[in-house]
Amino acid sequence: MKHVHFLGICGTAMGAVASAMARKGFVVTGTDANVYPPMSTFLESEGIQIFQGYKPSNIPDDAELIVIGNAMSRGNIEVEAVLNRRLRYMSLPETMKEFFLWGRRNFVITGTHGKTTTTSMLAWMMEANGLNPSFMIGGIARNLGRGGRFTDSDFCVLEGDEYDTSFFDKRSKFLHYLPEVVIINNIEMDHADIYANVDEIKLSFERLLRVVPSNGLVFINADCPNCAAVRESAAAQLRTVNIVSVGMSENADVRIGNIAHRTDGSSFTLTTAEDTPYALNGVTLNVPMIGDFNIRNAAMAACAARIAGLNAEQISDALNAFEGVARRQEVRGTVNGVTVVDDFAHHPTAISQAIAGLRQRFPKSRLWVLFEPRSNTTIRNLFQHELAASLAEADFAVVARVENHKKLKPEEQLDEQLLCEEITKAGTECHLGESVDEIVAHVVTHVHPGDVLLVMSNGGFGGIHNKLLAGLVQ
Repeated sequence: MKHVHFLGICGTAMGAVASAMARKGFVVTGTDANVYPPMSTFLESEGIQIFQGYKPSNIPDDAELIVIGNAMSRGNIEVEAVLNRRLRYMSLPETMKEFFLWGRRNFVITGTHGKTTTTSMLAWMMEANGLNPSFMIGGIARNLGRGGRFTDSDFCVLEGDEYDTSFFDKRSKFLHYLPEVVIINNIEMDHADIYANVDEIKLSFERLLRVVPSNGLVFINADCPNCAAVRESAAAQLRTVNIVSVGMSENADVRIGNIAHRTDGSSFTLTTAEDTPYALNGVTLNVPMIGDFNIRNAAMAACAARIAGLNAEQISDALNAFEGVARRQEVRGTVNGVTVVDDFAHHPTAISQAIAGLRQRFPKSRLWVLFEPRSNTTIRNLFQHELAASLAEADFAVVARVENHKKLKPEEQLDEQLLCEEITKAGTECHLGESVDEIVAHVVTHVHPGDVLLVMSNGGFGGIHNKLLAGLVQ
């Protein structure tokens, strides 16, 4: 096999794998609907030809493998050409497994919340201590400068998504990743477009544990009821799988304790009843991030780093130097005393955690939350009341209109007006924004110096961050 063609090549993960394939000596080409920097220039620098816009003629006659991205679906004319020509094709997770994961020590980080941060922490711990890991992260870790790469190292750190693999493979992506070590941060209802309820999600995590080898290890959240249920089910069926609970509860196998919060970070200890390969007894770890959720992320990463062979001093030094992840409580700027913070949160639990974290970081500030319902879950009324409760934890809330309900039935759609009314009834002033420009005009008119604006969306929110900063200048 010499020539590989990627459909949807400009996605973060697709681009990283395409680059790695080119460096292995393959001729790599690809197509995407939107070709723009920095991914387009990065791929071109790797010698990869990119076609803008999908059409059958983009597929080279000598292409021996087509990698089809998760965003592709039936009806795409290039996908239809692949099927009609009976070409060999794979999903991205299958491609990773086939060409990069066999024989590696794969550390797979999963869960509804905290995957990106925990994966970034663990990859950085390995990188800072010379292990040169491969990694695939659903965000940009500032210490690493990119979302993905593949090296010759034995170690590979992967953010394991429970979302489906492709239009032709509805299993969770993480089932392809050949894990030695698995972290399950938490399990909640999400991805309402593919899961009917949380029991279906738990089943997918149970299936993940079935492929963990007997010489592998699973770290699971001791404080999450759904994680406890998965552990109980796995323990009954998979007696050879080693499962270790990590958390703040007294019955945790690894107990997180001595928690201290500062405006610039947090500290904690990890205690085990006996000396184990993942023990860090008697060591205080510091992380320059706020919130109990980031302490748990760091604890999980630290336990996994011990399995990779790192000692307490190496782990501690790497955590101290961790610079976080883009779009995770990222300060975008301060103008006239008003600070704009970007966060990826788009689930009621994550929203509450983000608000609690910023309360610790800016204890004297009034906190505004500007929320864009955009994910396949939040545009539904599945979390109608839960979203109201979490957003009401701010001092002021702004909710954007849903731009596209994606052909949902009216009875399935989030009611933004009702959401604002519930937030107001809970005691928090709420504004329903009709457009990004209208939201900016409302906010800049009502903010005071010292206020913090927390912008939450899993998309670009119409460039609202820069528009707010520009509006605050006036």
